[in-house]
Amino acid sequence: MEEGPAGGKAREVSVARDHTTDVLIVGAGPVGLSAAAELRRRRVSCRVVERLPARLPYAKAVGIQPRTLEIWDRMGLVRTVLEAAVPMRGQLIHVNGSEVARIDLTLPPEVPYGFAALPQYETERILEEYVAGLGTRVERGTELLSFTQDADGVTARLDGDSGPEELRARFLIGCDGAHSTVRKGLGLSFEGGAFAEEYMLADVVADWDLPYGYGVRASHTVDDGSTDDLLVCIPLPGTGRYRMSMLVPPALSAGAAEGVEVAHGLEGGRVPELSDIQAVVDRLAPRPATLSGMRWASVFRISHRIVDRYGDGRVFVAGDAAHIHPPTGAQGMNTGIQDACNLAWKLALVVRGEAGPALLTSYDAERRPVGEEVVGRTVRHATKGIENDADDMETLMLREAQLLVEYRDGPLAGAPYGPDDAPQPGDRAPDCAGLTTPVATYSLRLLDVLRGLTGHVLLRYAEKSADADLIDGDGAGEAGEARGAGELHTVTVVGQDSPPDTPAYRDAAGEFARLYRPDGPTGFLVRPDGRIGARFPLSGTAEAVSGYFAALTGPADGPHRRSVRSTRSTR
Repeated sequence: MEEGPAGGKAREVSVARDHTTDVLIVGAGPVGLSAAAELRRRRVSCRVVERLPARLPYAKAVGIQPRTLEIWDRMGLVRTVLEAAVPMRGQLIHVNGSEVARIDLTLPPEVPYGFAALPQYETERILEEYVAGLGTRVERGTELLSFTQDADGVTARLDGDSGPEELRARFLIGCDGAHSTVRKGLGLSFEGGAFAEEYMLADVVADWDLPYGYGVRASHTVDDGSTDDLLVCIPLPGTGRYRMSMLVPPALSAGAAEGVEVAHGLEGGRVPELSDIQAVVDRLAPRPATLSGMRWASVFRISHRIVDRYGDGRVFVAGDAAHIHPPTGAQGMNTGIQDACNLAWKLALVVRGEAGPALLTSYDAERRPVGEEVVGRTVRHATKGIENDADDMETLMLREAQLLVEYRDGPLAGAPYGPDDAPQPGDRAPDCAGLTTPVATYSLRLLDVLRGLTGHVLLRYAEKSADADLIDGDGAGEAGEARGAGELHTVTVVGQDSPPDTPAYRDAAGEFARLYRPDGPTGFLVRPDGRIGARFPLSGTAEAVSGYFAALTGPADGPHRRSVRSTRSTR
């Protein structure tokens, strides 16, 4: 029996002695749902619990980065997102009533997706429906009270509509936000600071005639260069609809809540009215506008913090539970989604006995440096403006798109091979267009070829089809079987001068060769999260694959270790 509230009746606690699920995910925001999606795609059971009884109707995180769209493409989810989102084409920057910069969010033509905007509640709806289609439904109104872990798993105490429950899971992921119960339960530090300013946030319609798909940043600065008034507008789906944020006037200040560990996110207190938002627009907007159709408004605060480590034992944190920072550049949610994808494929291998638990230490090694860089960059952009960034515009756009994230110094990156400026182990595996087959009457992108695959992919490139025929693809599979590493798919690409009827993907546009910079016949082992794990000469395929998987899987973890499942593709 569990002790009930004072004067109340004690409730029976349901206890499950064995593992009732492989992974317990706390939090059903975009990060938690992304973790669930990637785990379920890999046949790993999970439960997703969420304290809130329903999705919040607030357009909090709205920016969708091109890298996130690539991830959703690999999952087969991107079409649904594209149908719901609107393009984010740039930003108009005004200071003291004058336009000082116009930033166009342009990327190299080989990048398959641009920047987009989508309210967070829509992102959550799409991901939640996707996860439900894989057999896992969010358990709303269910709160994590506490947890303990031991050598074999995690015991979590939950409280939901059906009463208290004690759940046994192999692993626990805390995706429960800035005030994370999981982070506190692990005793992780959350160092950083908070901005003194408070902000208003509102979802409204403006009747101005600004260029479609452009956001606005309008500010007023004083003699010392500091900003004393600010308006930021991000386009949302719907004619003239924007999420607007601005400094809060003293009369609306909610103040720092007493006893709150982290001042970050929506606050209580007085809710701004449409007239409060209109007053700021009247002062700062580049064009006159009458606001209407306000769906909601709130006051919020911003902190910048990061944990000292992303996990401990069988328990991990991701997203806002691990790092919080200003919303500049829409980096937070997208960074959290990449956290989830990085962790999920590794957890899947370990849960299924195809890798040793040592693999999970690479999650912190790869993702915490990324979190540190994002926190530092967003703080700089929030205080100095993105237009004052020292990087050239192309580099700035690629970084904001999260296409420059790399793990070259991580524990899973193999030795470099080929030109120094070519994609190397730890880098994103670029997409490319212009792949043809003897059957299809249209060209394909590499993302089309890889869509839906959940395991590692061995990309084999040879300029001539005759060279490709000499490659023993089964040797790579046998090398993987020696250690165990999950699924290994083989995809062969041949040069544009190969005959059109070659039974492989033909690089008809030469884009694969241009982007991957192969050094003669070259192999690329692509990780399940779309990163290059190894790069090597094709003549050394078996040795390179064996070495990569040896480092990946670590020491054998008992007799339940399974073998690699190799699937060959002639195209």
